[in-house]
Amino acid sequence: MQSPWFTSYRPLTGAYDEYVCDGALRDVATAVVSAMAPFDAERMRRRQELADAACVQGGVTFSVYSDARGEEKIFPFDLVPRVLTPSEWDKLHRGIRQRVVALNRFIDDLYTERRVLRDRVIPADVVDRCSGWVPQVAGVVPRGRVWVHIAGIDLVRDAHGEFLVLEDNLRCPSGVSYVLENRALMKRAAPNAFEALSIASVEAYPIRLQAAMEALSPLGAERPVILTPGRYNSAYFEHGFLARRAGAELVEGSDLIVEDDRVYLKTTAGLQLVDVIYRRIDDAFLDPRAFRPDSLLGVPGLFGAYAAGNVTLMNAIGNGVADDKAVYPYVPDLIRYYLGEDAILGQVPTFRCAEAPALDHVLKNLESLVVKQVDGAGGYGMLFGPRSTAQEREAFAAQLRATPERYIAQPVVELSACPVVDGDRLRPCRVDLRPYVITSDPDDPWVLPGGLTRVALEEGSYVVNSSQGGGSKDTWVLTEEP
Repeated sequence: MQSPWFTSYRPLTGAYDEYVCDGALRDVATAVVSAMAPFDAERMRRRQELADAACVQGGVTFSVYSDARGEEKIFPFDLVPRVLTPSEWDKLHRGIRQRVVALNRFIDDLYTERRVLRDRVIPADVVDRCSGWVPQVAGVVPRGRVWVHIAGIDLVRDAHGEFLVLEDNLRCPSGVSYVLENRALMKRAAPNAFEALSIASVEAYPIRLQAAMEALSPLGAERPVILTPGRYNSAYFEHGFLARRAGAELVEGSDLIVEDDRVYLKTTAGLQLVDVIYRRIDDAFLDPRAFRPDSLLGVPGLFGAYAAGNVTLMNAIGNGVADDKAVYPYVPDLIRYYLGEDAILGQVPTFRCAEAPALDHVLKNLESLVVKQVDGAGGYGMLFGPRSTAQEREAFAAQLRATPERYIAQPVVELSACPVVDGDRLRPCRVDLRPYVITSDPDDPWVLPGGLTRVALEEGSYVVNSSQGGGSKDTWVLTEEP
């Protein structure tokens, strides 16, 4: 090993290690270790302690709904960066753009002409059962035909080092604030590395978000708003962070009012016109008149203002139909249908339990599969077969038989691993990657270089979600080969 601290480091068996290959540091890892010198236990431990203290002081938190105390928790941050070479990022960048363009066209088609269903590219019953399908939106076309303004595409790296799309997040994807905070922490903890290496900046995200809001303004109102469910939401830290950085007003539903199909912000100086809302509230809670009448989070009449074209909602109502896990298996077909291209990025083989042969296979192989609810998120409502008990599998099998259409199953992907600081040693932990995409032109989405690398910090875990004990790393996209 080129670094003494890696002499006791042992990669996970069967996993692609981001830093080590055949007992030696990869070229990219060698460049990082050299740039972060001195890369030794004492210095790294001290840097990690300072980074942890900065997270506490900066209030970099999230909430866990299952925590009965309702306490906010510090999002764990690890100091060893995850690094992508220019060639690796080029393929990811092209593949993510391709995917978002195709998904946006798919949503637009579903709510207007529905050609994709007539041509039987995807079965109509798959769409009809999607929790994200909103019939009221049919015929309501958002400004610029942009349905996916903000996307987060979850990627994993398999045992061969190939990146695969694990799932698409098109409704209210969270986590980008941690990307920006992680970069700020790294610049303070290892400033020499940013002088020694050419690392793509992530600081443009708030500027790009602000520009997209301005471009999508239908009435020329001066200031957009970010609509939050409130301080008890798990991503409330991010809502306030983005509002400050993107020059938007952070509001709750009670701060807005609709009159004559126009939305206004209540201020001490009177009503202020609002025509762009980056909403962090699910569709069902946006407007108690149009959707759930018991919602106290939304704005009565908001859907009417949206349908009249007087307000842009980022993301558009109903776009969740395209990130349903039952739609995921058809995305390569959708890319070929709308773009005439093969998918640049692969994805994980998927069994739709709504199909009898697939259900039979899944029931017979529960111990080796990952089973997920089609509308699940955050690591909840899933069965990780290899680490499950017989009792858990029996209970899940009963659910599958009762409502098979609610589930998909996938083989276990041996996620790639990256070193994390653990006291005076390094140990490997599995990681994924969530790049973020901003779109104001449906044919030209912008992809943030890198994204959020989430880490399964618990020993042996595959679950990277913050709500399930995960943490994060800074993601470095090099602009020059090491």
